[in-house]
Amino acid sequence: MKILVVIPPENFRDEELADPLSAFQAAGISIDIASTRRGVCKGMLGARVTATHTLEEVDPGEYAGIMIVGGNGSPTYLWDNEMLITLVKYFHKNRKLVAAICLSPVVLAHAGILKGRTAACYMSPASKKEILKEGGYLSDSPVVVDRSIITANGPMAAKEFAGEIIRNLKS
Repeated sequence: MKILVVIPPENFRDEELADPLSAFQAAGISIDIASTRRGVCKGMLGARVTATHTLEEVDPGEYAGIMIVGGNGSPTYLWDNEMLITLVKYFHKNRKLVAAICLSPVVLAHAGILKGRTAACYMSPASKKEILKEGGYLSDSPVVVDRSIITANGPMAAKEFAGEIIRNLKS
């Protein structure tokens, strides 16, 4: 089983990538990392990770789900990325797992899949506005599971977020 992990090329939140990757490895789930460009991507706290795929190169049929990492780079690089929004719509339409953490649940809102659904996110004024504008509901819970959509509010919830993703994929 393999999932697609999407990160901003700059300023992704290190723990929101590292904690799930370590949990996925322990659970026997393989991953590919994609971003808006190939190559080394830089985390807010100094992590350096290589994106092996651009979003345009991804074949979504190869994956059981998609997980989108947050951080300060998410609004700049991911929120309005048309290819990422297309991928999110594909995963959702095909009843595959869609997960996003921190500021990245806004991508799900922009894809139209949070309308009438409850989500967690990092509660910045901009993220709250975008999710509510697209018809989503916000929760103060660190992690929210709404059918095949899993969202979380930030780095402190990264381990619980990873656990819910694994539970969803294994069920």
